[in-house]
Amino acid sequence: QVQVVESGGGLVQPGGSLRLSCSSSGFRLDDYSIGWFRQAPGKEREGISCISSRMSTTYYAASVKGRFTISRDNDQNTVFLQMNSLKPEDTAVYSCNVLYRGTTYWGQGTQVTVSS
Repeated sequence: QVQVVESGGGLVQPGGSLRLSCSSSGFRLDDYSIGWFRQAPGKEREGISCISSRMSTTYYAASVKGRFTISRDNDQNTVFLQMNSLKPEDTAVYSCNVLYRGTTYWGQGTQVTVSS
């Protein structure tokens, strides 16, 4: 069964850090570009970062650039999103997605809450 799964969310204080993970079952992430998105309550989903398959070229939205880092570990079949200097406005459900054989797969999402 093809699945994408996120993990690593939680509650963190402003200025803190979290590392999110995106892994898969039924296929490997190595050959595919992976995107991270987030959706806060009452807001539209926002694409915040992605990483390409071959050259691992990365992209960041202006809202997270300089604070978030996307990377991939092919041995672990995982894409990471390191989030530093977190702000209350980063509170959202974070999801990763991948286009695999013509179908876009989304994970269930992981909640990140930044609050004191």
